[in-house]
Amino acid sequence: MKKTLVILFVGFMLILNGCAPTQPESEKITVITSLFPQYDFVRQIAKDKVNVSLLLPAGVEPHSFEPTPQTIVTIGDADIFIYTNTMMEPWIEKVVDNVVNEDLLIVESSLGIEYIEHSEEEEHEEEEEEEHGELDPHVWLDPLNAKIMAQNILTALIEVDPENSDFYQTNANALFLQLDELKAEYDAVFANPAHRTIIYGGHFAFGYLADRYGLEILSPYTGFSPNAEPTPQAIVELINRMTELNIKTIYYQELIDPKTARVIAEQTGAKMVLLHGAHNVTTEELQAGATYVSIMRENAQKLMEGFKNE
Repeated sequence: MKKTLVILFVGFMLILNGCAPTQPESEKITVITSLFPQYDFVRQIAKDKVNVSLLLPAGVEPHSFEPTPQTIVTIGDADIFIYTNTMMEPWIEKVVDNVVNEDLLIVESSLGIEYIEHSEEEEHEEEEEEEHGELDPHVWLDPLNAKIMAQNILTALIEVDPENSDFYQTNANALFLQLDELKAEYDAVFANPAHRTIIYGGHFAFGYLADRYGLEILSPYTGFSPNAEPTPQAIVELINRMTELNIKTIYYQELIDPKTARVIAEQTGAKMVLLHGAHNVTTEELQAGATYVSIMRENAQKLMEGFKNE
């Protein structure tokens, strides 16, 4: 009889353990991120230990994002809010000032990265020495900057959830390795290119990549916002430059109508190729399992192919 009771008890406990989740949803910390790279880094480091969501709806171009009262509520309900920097999210201070949650950890993921400038007056610096360009907010498009961002995210996760620190550190180490390998892929792409000019039919997003590898990015846009239309003169000048350099590929950006790139391609016979800035992704990309690393690897392949065809 005693033996039967023991067997029943053990069986009952096994059933309970099998049915119980490893960590109840209600006990998981909640993380909100402003852009896709941070969202993906949280996924890679924390996996199922946290509930993470992207503030931007899938497919929304982030430069056109306008926070609403619901945005403040969503951020206020989180344990951690991760943003890029005040240039990328100029609305951040106003939103954070209105959040009522003293325990919320707010993380500037770009902290520790050295910003570069893009100046519209670079050709006239001697004449206008006091002219300063905009600071480029697109820090994540250099894999080594992405590594700094991932480290900032790791630090935040451990601060809020120290019980899982070993788990987070192990996964972060695997992500760091992927980012190092990604950097090596870009090193190979730009080790001995036929030229160092990228024609980009979108706004300036790849400045950090260009800065690391000594590239020239030519675009008809004059700043970081895709909302400002390029002038006809700028388009004509870019067409002439492409002809001079005999470049046959024009890259365009994600989530906006590539009408400018299309016009230039029609006039030059160039091939249009997507060069993904990884600001955000579409629903289809999310469902297909897109990651920061997969997007950047695809970019590297497209850049290599573009150089080969020219």
